[in-house]
Amino acid sequence: MKRLSSLILRLFGWKVSITVPDYPKSIICVAPHTSNWDFILGKLAYASVGRKAGFLMKKFWFFWPLGPIFKSMGGVPVGGNTGVSLTAQLIERFKTSAKLNVAITPEGTRARTSRWHTGFLHVALEANVPITLAYIDFPTKTINMSETFVPSGDISADMKRIKEYFRPYTGKYADKFSTDTETDGQ
Repeated sequence: MKRLSSLILRLFGWKVSITVPDYPKSIICVAPHTSNWDFILGKLAYASVGRKAGFLMKKFWFFWPLGPIFKSMGGVPVGGNTGVSLTAQLIERFKTSAKLNVAITPEGTRARTSRWHTGFLHVALEANVPITLAYIDFPTKTINMSETFVPSGDISADMKRIKEYFRPYTGKYADKFSTDTETDGQ
C-alpha cells in the first residue's frame, strides 16, 4: 500500500512531507477541510509513509456495504445517541488502546465555519496524547505533517494558535475555509 499510495500521489502531482514521529497514540488535526478529496488525499499521504490512522465519520455512512469497508480503513462512526459524549468516548478509547492515531478535521464540516470544534483539545489533554498538525494545500499540491502541538489547557488560546498555523493554507474550495477567531473559546 505504501508504494501504491506514493505512486498515485506522484502521478497527480502531489508532494508529501511527514516528519513528525510515528507516535503510538496521537490526534492528527487536518485542515483545511473543504472537499471529500481531503479524506482520500490524507489517507493516501499517511499510507505513503507506511502509517495507519483512524478517522471519525458520521454514523450515517456506516450502512451495508460501506460500513465494513470504512471500519476496515479505520473508520470510527460518530453521531449516535449513546448518552456518552464523543469526547468522553475518545478519551476512554485512547486510555485503553496501546496504539491509536485518529485524524480529525476541526471544522467538523466542509462548509465555511469559523466555529471550530474544540473536543480534540480536551481529548488530547485528558488522554495525554500529542496533536499533530497536518495541512492539505491545493494550490501547491502539498500535504504536510511536520508540527506537533501540545495543548496548554487554555482552549481559546490553543485554538487561536492552531488557526494561525493553518491560515496560510488553501483547501480545494478556498471560500469554504475560515480561520477567523471571533468565536474561539465559546
